[in-house]
Amino acid sequence: MNYLLLVDLVTIPKDDPVAFTFFTGYMAMFAASVFFFFERGSVSEKWKTSLLVSGLITMIAAVHYYYMRDYYASTGSNPTALRYIDWTLTVPLMCVEFYLLTKAAGAKIGLLWKLIVASAFMLVMGYIGEAFVPLNADGSPAEGATSHSVLYGILSTLGYLYILYTAWFGEVKKLGDASGNPTVVKGIRILAWFVLVGWAIYPIGYMCMPGGWLNTSLGWTSSNVDLFYNIADAINKIGFGLVIYSVAKSDSPSKVSA
Repeated sequence: MNYLLLVDLVTIPKDDPVAFTFFTGYMAMFAASVFFFFERGSVSEKWKTSLLVSGLITMIAAVHYYYMRDYYASTGSNPTALRYIDWTLTVPLMCVEFYLLTKAAGAKIGLLWKLIVASAFMLVMGYIGEAFVPLNADGSPAEGATSHSVLYGILSTLGYLYILYTAWFGEVKKLGDASGNPTVVKGIRILAWFVLVGWAIYPIGYMCMPGGWLNTSLGWTSSNVDLFYNIADAINKIGFGLVIYSVAKSDSPSKVSA
């Protein structure tokens, strides 16, 4: 066991920011999961499911980051498949948080499904655009790589824009206002900012892949892809959970029995 731990330490160079963010992302999201699970006992019953979902988001991400960290350390390449498996599970759960926040104001299950479908469409298009980009034998972008990247990037953005609109102006925003609860209204607005600003980090990483605009114009590579993705994951997944935690604590009695 000690030998395995030593190998892990040796294969994460201190001068490699990508390896560093893989490791710190894993530890941060694991710690966040423990925090959210333990804090479920300190909030009202109606918020326990929301904190459970927050803990599941960061726990699922922590498990995937454990494997992505090792994959990157062994190969030095972008763990695309593992990352999209993670997102396929965690991004819809982040959309579930919007539904849970507005459920008391009359949100229907249809809202949840629309958000899940939009997030799934966004991820599938992004995966096709990133995993199936045409490459030459040496790994450089082949003819048609840029058009492939742009096409599926645009399609993926449509799903993102739907979620963004729903959070800022659409059904989620209207239901939050109708709740009459200023804590919920504030929480939805902060989460909407996460979708607008935090989720916008992901397209930067997407454009660093072979054929992407930042790859062809500035020469940014897969290392930049992972760096941006890792930073975005830590900010958004942990941040989403902390917003939900803040809302739950503000809307709960000062003392709640576990």
